[in-house]
Amino acid sequence: MESRNCCTKYPVLMIHGVGFRDLRWPLYWGRIPAVIASTGTVLFYGQQDCWARIEDNARSIKARIRQILDETDAEKVNIIAHSKGGLEARMAASSLGMGNSIASITTIGTPHRGSKTIDKLLKAPDSLFNIASFAVDNWIGLIGDTKLDFYAVCKDFSTEYAERFNRENPDVPGVYYQSYAGVMKTPLSDINLSTANVIVRLIEGDNDGLVSVESAKWGDSFTLLTGRTNRGVSHYDEIDFRRAPLTSKKYGDGVADICDVYLSIINGLVKCGF
Repeated sequence: MESRNCCTKYPVLMIHGVGFRDLRWPLYWGRIPAVIASTGTVLFYGQQDCWARIEDNARSIKARIRQILDETDAEKVNIIAHSKGGLEARMAASSLGMGNSIASITTIGTPHRGSKTIDKLLKAPDSLFNIASFAVDNWIGLIGDTKLDFYAVCKDFSTEYAERFNRENPDVPGVYYQSYAGVMKTPLSDINLSTANVIVRLIEGDNDGLVSVESAKWGDSFTLLTGRTNRGVSHYDEIDFRRAPLTSKKYGDGVADICDVYLSIINGLVKCGF
């Protein structure tokens, strides 16, 4: 287990990805918040919608940051974001002008360069997406989303959108950016994502079941997360979806428990003075 050095200087804001909300149950981040809190670090959640467009959620994140700063009297926040949440954090920092209030942005499994797989799926007839959108939008609306738009969010994952997004949201000087990516070693690494892993691998290469390694790379530092067995680390493992260590045995290099990764992130922020 990674050592618990001490707490961060600034509060940590955890921003979830697509398809989930910050509910007490099921908790999106599994055991991770409790492990981070054990360091003494002050912890908050983004509380944004789960199927809203990046622009809409980025505005929610902007308001959330201001709320946290008012509540804590802190000068800045550290952001740890998973999947689509990383794009929302970057937009809040950059084009929405919150960079001076953010010390660091850590993204995990974020599609910074979009998805070539999504590009191909978007060539399907609009009627299919309209059916899926109707189902998702009506269901998710029941749990609190107010600006949900399934079809538009899918388009936000295209490589065309990513290119424009990256031009319009350059990294903010003075904000430390780092990124992490998981990689499934075989389709059986995570049965929930086995089919997606095969498809993305054929089109884009190594991936965590949804996001390719190449798309997840961003910032001043990049870390590839691999398991100590043939299981690897999936998109769901990145947020402790299974609520258990990745392996109960001791092997060589590699991730044994995703909670260790987050403790390492916290320790790194402490060393940086964040």
